[in-house]
Amino acid sequence: MDTDTNSGIANHILPTSATMTGVCVTVISIVRLTEATRHISTIIDNVFAVTGLVFLISCFLSYTSMRSRRLVGTLEKYADICFMVGLLMMVVGGFMLALEFEHF
Repeated sequence: MDTDTNSGIANHILPTSATMTGVCVTVISIVRLTEATRHISTIIDNVFAVTGLVFLISCFLSYTSMRSRRLVGTLEKYADICFMVGLLMMVVGGFMLALEFEHF
């Protein structure tokens, strides 16, 4: 087992990124329902679709790092980076969503 300080971070990234992927899909559904009832078009659903994909990649990388003995550190690092990028994108999408609903 890796004795690095990041050892085991994939165990935390995997379930959290999987949950965040589900949250992104839920937000896409809510935005689509709102678009249908208000006849508006937004890019928010596209932002959350890309964000969900980033979280899915993070989930895949963290799972792969747990299964691979050779590339544990590298894959965990990339999973962590993807997770943080996904969080940043989710915050930006959340602000966009809040500003969009403020107008209606």
